[in-house]
Amino acid sequence: MRMHAILQQDPEIWRLFTCAEEYNGSFRDGYDRFPHYMSNNREPFEPRASRYLVEKGYRPEYPDGQPFAVCLTHDIDAVYRSALSKGYATLSALKRGNLAGALASARQLRSKRLPFCNFREIMALEEEYGARSSFYFLALAPGDQDYSYDVRDFEEEIGMIADAGWEVGLHGGHRAYCDPEALAVEKQRLEAVLGRPVIGYRNHFLRFRVPETWEHLSRAGFRYDATFGYADCVGFRNGMCHPFRPYNLQAGREIEILEIPLTVMDCTLDAYMRLDAGRAWEVTHHLIDATERCHGVFTLLWHNTYMEGERLKFYEKILRYCREKGAWMTSGEEILNAVDK
Repeated sequence: MRMHAILQQDPEIWRLFTCAEEYNGSFRDGYDRFPHYMSNNREPFEPRASRYLVEKGYRPEYPDGQPFAVCLTHDIDAVYRSALSKGYATLSALKRGNLAGALASARQLRSKRLPFCNFREIMALEEEYGARSSFYFLALAPGDQDYSYDVRDFEEEIGMIADAGWEVGLHGGHRAYCDPEALAVEKQRLEAVLGRPVIGYRNHFLRFRVPETWEHLSRAGFRYDATFGYADCVGFRNGMCHPFRPYNLQAGREIEILEIPLTVMDCTLDAYMRLDAGRAWEVTHHLIDATERCHGVFTLLWHNTYMEGERLKFYEKILRYCREKGAWMTSGEEILNAVDK
């Protein structure tokens, strides 16, 4: 692959790109993730490897000559809202003197499906901006960690998403990233509901191991992954804002899967980095601009549970800004089809 040949010309860039520091028993957090705070990459907001590629003449092409791409994705961790959560929202609205909001929240106490079965609303918003996205569904069984819904209950909604031209992918459970059997079972379970092969993937809690997870996904028949990013820091984990084929340093070969690296996850901004709205926008704005300069792909993870209130406004602000810049905003599947020719 020409990309690998270019990156190998600079030993430091090659080590960054291949995540060499993550081999040989590197530190892992409680979710078996390699955190940014343990990384030697102290410039996560700069796509250094992608910038090097561009300086060497690498230039991907997107439909209609658009300058860069935005991969929009949603992890569906929850669909039902708990009674406790609904009750808290009702009381909060009452304390603020928002009677209409309190009544609306109280009405939701009778409904299991609001507001997180909001796929149509998300799609309608994206369509206003000429965008499409990927929805990654959990396909867990009762007793599995974080089991919160049965994917079979959403066959109609999943069919609607796929038929409209948006993508349905798998959101692998807590063990899928390191357990090929669990990965295969979950993939089959979702495919039985979708009625077609599932090619896109992201793991729950961004659990991931370099290079093992890529190898498992490749053997399971996935064509791309969108997990690869830090949970505790937004930015470019291996200096890349371009989709790439991973390289296994242990085996000395390319892995047969495309990685669409994750740039920003919603809860990383507020829960991990603890940024207020103003600072969160500064960082996100910078990452979008850095991606544009490299003609790369800015990958955004915005959970369906973040599609309300100020968080929804933030998501729409990203859509508006990227449309103004002429970006191609689309799903992981469409990114794959465009760059993996």
